[in-house]
Order: sequence, then structure tokens, then C-alpha cells
Amino acid sequence: MRPTLRRSAGLLAATLLAALAAVTYTATRVEAATAVRVMPLGDSITDGFNVPGGYRIDLWQKVVADGYTIDFVGSQANGPASLGDRDHEGHSGWRIDQIDANIVGWLNTYRPKTILLHIGTNDITQNRDLPNAPNRLAALIDRITTTAPEAKLFVATIIPIPFADAQVRSFNAAIPQIVRTRAAAGRQVYLVDMYSALTAADLADGVHPNATGYSKMAATWYDALRAVPGSLTEEPSPGPTSTLPTTPPTWGPTDPPPTTPTTQPPGGCTATVSVNAWPGGFVATVRVTAGPSGTTGWAVDLTLPTGATITNVWNASPSGNSGAVRFTNVSYNGQLAAGQSTEFGFQAVGTDAGMTPTCAAT
Repeated sequence: MRPTLRRSAGLLAATLLAALAAVTYTATRVEAATAVRVMPLGDSITDGFNVPGGYRIDLWQKVVADGYTIDFVGSQANGPASLGDRDHEGHSGWRIDQIDANIVGWLNTYRPKTILLHIGTNDITQNRDLPNAPNRLAALIDRITTTAPEAKLFVATIIPIPFADAQVRSFNAAIPQIVRTRAAAGRQVYLVDMYSALTAADLADGVHPNATGYSKMAATWYDALRAVPGSLTEEPSPGPTSTLPTTPPTWGPTDPPPTTPTTQPPGGCTATVSVNAWPGGFVATVRVTAGPSGTTGWAVDLTLPTGATITNVWNASPSGNSGAVRFTNVSYNGQLAAGQSTEFGFQAVGTDAGMTPTCAAT
């Protein structure tokens, strides 16, 4: 009897261990299933040249610290121990056309819900048919949104390249309209202003960020992700036609732009304007911040300098294009909780001197 008892006890233990393993495996699979699949997509800047892991290190830490569960996906992997998930789709030296040639396979394999696209740097450094680079980017975006229509695609302006700044500005200038057109058509495409997030001091070699630069990229990506419901969670989100964070880049000098604050009574709202200018024109970004009572709508009054004329406005409705202009909220950004902010912007010809915005809750 004793050997039989021993065998029975051994079988029981093995059964229990197998059951425990199955439960553990199932729990792991359930956890993985609830994680939002995020694909970092691009070139060596996504890979993390100079700093293995690049912006993904700080982005991962920010996401985890705030309680989100994500799964970085892609065919590549690298990074330090502090990067909890090292997968990505960053390919050193690759141009837009090379990403485009492979993107369908990657999307079908990894099925990302959120995609972070920063591409175009090598088109410029390799001087690859630059007049058509925006068209190649548009074709890539169309291929992504056609192959993965449920995915949220965040398209970044590329970071500065000091020795090719004119080419970078020209390429970046085309991206807002590319994104805006597709968002208006119902595609889940969102613009991220990465160019103005970094300066030449944030680059290690004139092309790739240093650790500080990658950290700034991570913060910019994270702000964009949090602004779009459903990009970091599996919760349902509004369609892209009702939430269009398509703020164009504020390209200009590499020095930090000036900011003009305003003071408003408690319970209303405040507005600040930052400007990046070049000879003959400028881009202004206005940040509206709700007071203690929040807002259901807002209006910002601003007088343009003599001779300045607005040529393009985003995320607000203007009363005119010169002189004293009132900008009012659009359908998706008027309701702000206490302390919450939103931004709108405009591009103009002329000089940018002396603009002081005032804000009123409506």
C-alpha cells in the first residue's frame, strides 16, 4: 500500500502543479490580452541611436507610472533593463519608402491599436527626392489607415536637423495638411509637433537626440496619447471627426519661443501665446487654460500687428484674419475642466510683435 500511496501522492502533486501552471498561464494571457498594443515606428531615432531604447524608455516609464497597460510591438527589440518592453519597429537608416514597403506585413503580424510614426529624417540626410517626400509620407499614411483602420496613428513632424533646417521645415510644413485632410475624412490620424519639442542642444550628433532629447520626445508622445481617448486603453473613444488634435508644428528658430501670459479673473480662463517666426511670417500657438470653475466654451481676443494677415487657423474659429480677431472654441475643445488646457494656432504673413491675448469663458 505504501508504494501505491506514494504514487498517488506524486500524481496528485503533479496534477496540482499542472493546474497551477495552467491558471498562471491563463492569467498571463488575460493580462497580455488587455494590454494596448503600441507600435513605435520609424528609423534609428525610434530604435534609439546613441541611447539604446531612445524615447521608448521614458515613455514606457510614464505609461506604467500612470497605471496604463501597454504592449510595445514590432519585429525589432533593444533597450536597457529600465525599458520593460523592448519591442519596436525602428530601422536605422530607413527612409519613408522602405517603411512603406514593409508596413502591411508588420501591421498584419502585430495588429497595433496605436502607432507612433516618426519618419523622414533619412529622406533628408540622403537627399532622396525631397520635393516628393511629403507625397511618400501621405502614401504611407494611407496604407497604414487602409490596412489598420481601427488603429490610431500619431504622425510626428521630424525633429530638427541643424545642417538641413530649411529642408526639415519644408517637409514638416506639408504634414499638417496631410493629417488634417485624412482626419476630416474620418481616419484616425493625429498630428504631433515633435520639431518644436527639441532644439539643437538636444542632439548628440546633429541628427539623433541625446538622453535629454529622447526624454523630451517621450513627454511629447505621452501628451499626445493622453489627449486622444482610447489610445492607451481599450475603452471606446469618439470618432476622429469629433476629436481632431491636429495642431501644426511651430517651426522656427531653435531658441525657445517667447511666451506672453495674461491674467484673468478667477473662474474664467487664461491664455498664453508662443510664437516662432521667420522673415515674412510666423506661427502662433495659443494655450487656453480654464479657471477654477472650468468652461463650457471660451473666446480669445487678440490684435495682430499692423500688416499681419492670418492664412491658416486650426482648432479654433476666427472672426477675421487681420487687426482685432476673436477666436472661439470649436465643437470638441470648448468644455474644459478646472485647470485643464487646450491649444489652437494660426499661421500668418507679416511680423509677430506685440500680441497679447485675453480669454473669457462663454
